[in-house]
Amino acid sequence: MANKRILVTGGTGFLGSALVRHLIRVGHSVRVLDDDSRGNVGRLEDVAADFEFVSGDVRNPEAVQRATKGMDAVAHLAFVNGTEFFYQKPELVLEIAVKGAMNTLEAALAEGVEEYYLMSSSEVYQDPPTIPTDESAPFSIPDPLNPRYSYAGGKIISELLAINYGRQRFRRLVIVRPHNAYGPNMGKEHVIPQFAMRIGEAARQQAAGALPLTIQGDGSQTRAFIYVDDFTEGCALAFLHGEHMGIYHVGSEEEITIATIARKVAEGFGRELDLHFGPPAPGGTPRRCPNTAKLRALGFAPKVSLDEGIRRTVAWYAQR
Repeated sequence: MANKRILVTGGTGFLGSALVRHLIRVGHSVRVLDDDSRGNVGRLEDVAADFEFVSGDVRNPEAVQRATKGMDAVAHLAFVNGTEFFYQKPELVLEIAVKGAMNTLEAALAEGVEEYYLMSSSEVYQDPPTIPTDESAPFSIPDPLNPRYSYAGGKIISELLAINYGRQRFRRLVIVRPHNAYGPNMGKEHVIPQFAMRIGEAARQQAAGALPLTIQGDGSQTRAFIYVDDFTEGCALAFLHGEHMGIYHVGSEEEITIATIARKVAEGFGRELDLHFGPPAPGGTPRRCPNTAKLRALGFAPKVSLDEGIRRTVAWYAQR
């Protein structure tokens, strides 16, 4: 495959920086557009000489078009992630979602870019009709008054924009839906780092015995987690080799309860847990696990086990 010039929006975020590093490693030329409002260009310090960084906000159409000039493809990842932001700043979540999608699509068309890749989310469907869930599951917003769904709504709008702009106006339009990617340096707003930080603090306060931990709900909620290195490989595979108008789930098919995840994180500290249960987050999904057959047909196979991935992640957070 020929070297591509790829713009990655949101390239200093957790998943964005991992994708940038992977694209560089496999021989592509990368430009990053980010305002570092939630990301950190320091995540890419080890490859700083190997990509071009443009500071800018995806809500600014002029900045987006300047960054898009001369590119072969746009990978649009810039978004506001993290459950606490969905509840606290839903208007910001939606503003960045809608303006970011419109601006990147319009800029790509104006600059003659032929390929557009969108990072969507598994949250475009809330209560999937089947588990594991394939890409045909219908979009769902159970309660428009719940601010949590600002994120899902933004992703749904982004997908609809990309699909309907891309149907005839791009040579290739590909959408990826991540399912619970995790790993070191992913921030503080997600379940595994939150457990790691809370359990680590409890371990420092209590030298022996089971550590108390209260979690949302009864712990029976399930997810399927994929380590960031595996996720990035699968994401790049879909973006670069997926079919035009293709939608691909990227994740693991190993469904696991949140209570079990908490205990595995505690094992990373060499401790046991005394679990306590609180009210569930309003709008949370009881089960989520992807069917990844479409991605596996492209040759994808995760390499990092859940136990090993959690060990690496806990080790990183334990040092902070």
